[in-house]
Amino acid sequence: MIYTVTFNPSLDYVVHVPRFQTGMVNRTETEQLYPGGKGINVSVVLSHLGVENRALGFLAGFTGDEIQRELCEHGCDGDFIRLPEGNSRINVKIKGEQESEINGQGPKIPREAIEQLFEKLKRLKTGDFLVLAGSIPNTLPGDMYERILAGLQGRGIRVAVDATKELLLNVLPYHPFFIKPNNHELGEMFGKKLTTDEEIICYAKKLQEMGAQNVLISMAGEGGLLLTEDGRTYRSLPPKGKVINSVGAGDSMVAGFLTGYRNTGDYQKAFKLGLATGSASAFKEWLAEKQDVAALLDNPADYGL
Repeated sequence: MIYTVTFNPSLDYVVHVPRFQTGMVNRTETEQLYPGGKGINVSVVLSHLGVENRALGFLAGFTGDEIQRELCEHGCDGDFIRLPEGNSRINVKIKGEQESEINGQGPKIPREAIEQLFEKLKRLKTGDFLVLAGSIPNTLPGDMYERILAGLQGRGIRVAVDATKELLLNVLPYHPFFIKPNNHELGEMFGKKLTTDEEIICYAKKLQEMGAQNVLISMAGEGGLLLTEDGRTYRSLPPKGKVINSVGAGDSMVAGFLTGYRNTGDYQKAFKLGLATGSASAFKEWLAEKQDVAALLDNPADYGL
């Protein structure tokens, strides 16, 4: 089973305003409402790919009810902790000549709810996967990722972490199964601007030396790089297509990689499926469906260095 954790789920209200002007009344051309949050994105794409998974996290209020309902529509098994006060956040994403976002803060998460989450994590079994993705809201302890990984040590659970800077660096002593920074985040971790594949590979290897088993680097239109625990490096450009919405592409890459590895145990095949899945989401208004990914898998690309 693959589990995902989303500390601060959202309803993403996406509005298309071609000529957005501040201080004026603006009218939308189109609008959509989606469940959001990095872990939730991973769960939705896993479900679209036909992979059984369970989404964990915290929900509150009427917006939490809608998030749960939307996830059910996409075939996701949600096992969320209901919070006694507040509402799950709404994020407003404005699409126009420029893209703007207004992200909600989210509800307060009491200590009792945190303890309930740890009780749910105790049910994971040897061979399960756990995805930790995104930032930690200020209503939670800043070391939540480390506390979760510490509690899973020695239980044969493979953890994937998609986070930035210190959040990612702090979990490396716990030897996560794989991590997925993008190339810019990788440079920021070391205070460097990385411009070549050789530089990216060099610093990705440093993350392995610090504890990561496998390092998957997303590089937007430049594709990606994978450094595996057995010393192999894979590099590929992405499938060709028109980018419509990059939000969720990295999460989709995580879902595709996990699906590929779970189905085959082959890192190269997992890397290829991860790239195709991330690209398929980038080429759509929202997250990729199984047929979108299948349509890209036949595109020729070089998957090795």
